[in-house]
Amino acid sequence: MKLCRWIVVLALVGAATAVTAQDLKSPSADQYVPRLGDIMSAAQTRHQKLWLASKAQNWELSAYELRQLKASLVEAALLYSGIPVSNVTTLEPSLQATSDAIATKDGRKFAKALGDLTEGCNACHRSMGRSFVVIKVPADPQPFANQLFAPPARP
Repeated sequence: MKLCRWIVVLALVGAATAVTAQDLKSPSADQYVPRLGDIMSAAQTRHQKLWLASKAQNWELSAYELRQLKASLVEAALLYSGIPVSNVTTLEPSLQATSDAIATKDGRKFAKALGDLTEGCNACHRSMGRSFVVIKVPADPQPFANQLFAPPARP
């Protein structure tokens, strides 16, 4: 199972992020381990900055923010074994589509890919019993414009 987790992490990181062997070591008991909520808050911030950079057509910054977002997801998968590997791997196609859209500077493809990535985040939240955390594609540049704060409708 550990080998599978490492393979998934390495696949997610890919060529977009430089990773050293030291980065992939599990933390020892005396090392600081960020709370999962803090890692996810960083990911949410990167998600919004990714959107803002693309809206400004700053594709270099978009690529950087996407790499940082991937790094947050990898960190969460490495540090929190309770996150099913499948939750992380299902994001790979939308992460790649987002990267491809950035590389070609295609705003339309980027919008679609970011929408798919956002839905992937929400699917993970639902599967983890955190359906009250709903991320959305930002509609404006206000802080936390990429999260819905009203409770989700009950089926």
